[in-house]
Amino acid sequence: MATLLAALELCPNSSSEELETVIRGIYKQVLGNPHVMESERLLSAESKLCDRSISVREFVRIVAKSDFYRDRYFTSCAPYRFVELNFLHLLGRAPQDQREVSEHIVRTVAEGYDAEIDSYIDSDEYQAAFGENTVPYNRGKDSANNAYQVGYNRIFALDRGAAQSDSAVQSSQLVYEVATNSSKAIKPSTATVIGSGTEKRFKILVSGSKFDTRRRVSSTEYIVTKSNMTAQIQRINRTSGKIVSITEIA
Repeated sequence: MATLLAALELCPNSSSEELETVIRGIYKQVLGNPHVMESERLLSAESKLCDRSISVREFVRIVAKSDFYRDRYFTSCAPYRFVELNFLHLLGRAPQDQREVSEHIVRTVAEGYDAEIDSYIDSDEYQAAFGENTVPYNRGKDSANNAYQVGYNRIFALDRGAAQSDSAVQSSQLVYEVATNSSKAIKPSTATVIGSGTEKRFKILVSGSKFDTRRRVSSTEYIVTKSNMTAQIQRINRTSGKIVSITEIA
């Protein structure tokens, strides 16, 4: 999931380490778990947050209006995807119904990008949930924060875990479910992210692997990820094993 699962709050007596944690948390949440290079950091805004001349909420607004966010989620994505990610990144939940989505699409077209971003951050919901100095986080996994129960399922379609960046998916994940007011089935991620647990896995059946002169394994199974396949096959070949079959594990 790309989003934060717990609240981070900037307090008047927060240390420099805690302040840095808050800044990293804002980038992670609002930008959808990207890799942010030093040259892409908003250093002027960070400085203002550090000296408390702006609040966390205003820093969130600056990040959401940045070229980084605009290029990845407005310019590169369909309008529906842009709106559903705005809900996720700025309010920490999925859209509840078609009315919400349509309202924001119309606003984007009629009033522009900045007005769309402001509509989330200036909302009563944002103020009640996060106030001035709490970093937005994933509230959608708590059913109490969903006006309708289907919203609980929908959040899992948007937030696919800590290893996946939201910018990797440019098409809407909820257009059918929201339009038809139906539930979203919770399914495992289909993304292949090395080391994330979402990689495809394979079973290699080997016969006759010789590990030393006294020991011979008649039949052995190996479970490996796609990224480790080549290395495992090389190890099998070094032990004189014969690969009988390789099958994908569903």
